[in-house]
Amino acid sequence: MLQDDVVLVITNAPGQALANNIARLVVQEGLAACVNIGSSFESIYSWKGLVESAVEIPLTMKTTWGRYAALNSRLKELHPYEVPEIIVMPVMAGDTAYMAWVRDMTKDLSA
Repeated sequence: MLQDDVVLVITNAPGQALANNIARLVVQEGLAACVNIGSSFESIYSWKGLVESAVEIPLTMKTTWGRYAALNSRLKELHPYEVPEIIVMPVMAGDTAYMAWVRDMTKDLSA
């Protein structure tokens, strides 16, 4: 995967306020060009030998592969879960102008 390849990063938050805060911070910091915040849903999962459930807010972030490591680290800082869901999916194709916009919004200005 190339550094400027566009990827989707999926995570979730245990509440609306945290979801909004995460979305705003990662966009302001240039780690994601855009974050879609979805409607709440219930997750059922196994954790430490027990079946648990939680209401969560899904977040889908558009960024580049080159910014993924920094975004991953920032999500772990902001997230209250011991092991937050952070999944990366490659974008196989997209509108040329949109893909360029994602790349432009997520340029690492510190490099």
